[in-house]
Amino acid sequence: MHYDVRLFRDKLKAFFIHLTISLLTVLVAYFLIHLLWYPTPLFKATDASKIFIMILLVDLILGPLLTFVVYKKHKKTLKIDLTVIVLIQLSALSYGLYSVYQARPVWIAYVVDRFELVRANDILEEDEKIYHLPKFGPKYIYVDLAGLNATEKLDSILDETTYNISPSQKPKFYNNFELAKPLVIKNSQDVNLLNNYNHAIEVRKFLERYPTADSFLPLKANAVDMTVLIEKQGGGKVIKIVDLRPW
Repeated sequence: MHYDVRLFRDKLKAFFIHLTISLLTVLVAYFLIHLLWYPTPLFKATDASKIFIMILLVDLILGPLLTFVVYKKHKKTLKIDLTVIVLIQLSALSYGLYSVYQARPVWIAYVVDRFELVRANDILEEDEKIYHLPKFGPKYIYVDLAGLNATEKLDSILDETTYNISPSQKPKFYNNFELAKPLVIKNSQDVNLLNNYNHAIEVRKFLERYPTADSFLPLKANAVDMTVLIEKQGGGKVIKIVDLRPW
């Protein structure tokens, strides 16, 4: 009986040590994702949280639990067992981080009358015009459709309605964002309209934080649509992407 209690205590101690190390690892991964790849609120705007939950499950639950199961002091194969567990964790973490990186936002693309969030794995690689994808946070780009003829416009509409392929996924349409500023000024809406789609307190909180914002444009994302605050009086300057519904 005394041996069983001591064994349980040893297992519990090993479990908490492993849990603490795993927690620190996950926190580093979390800050890496948020600071470098998914600046707030783009983590919410995408579906990256699903992959991060997988990382949490493997690193914070499965790893320490396996350690609890196999741990036995002076066990001959203990080092091998723990090494295998750590390798499983590192493999899951590496795969998770790689998947999150591949789905990171790379462009905030202005298209016609709104912004669209474009992820790295959304880009159609067969397009002849190549843009180097940003590695640390998305950049603003202009999807210039002004030069399309009637046939190209029809093809673009069919791609979007039939195959759900947006022009923002095609680098051949990309142009300098500064060229979109007249359209940004023309199409941006009064910030007071945000009260129609959000709680007034939330809207006021963001407008107090960014007092120069006098208008907004929608940001279409694959999970949750966001709002891009604009300073129309400042020449269409983008102020901030905020977690407010734009429609």
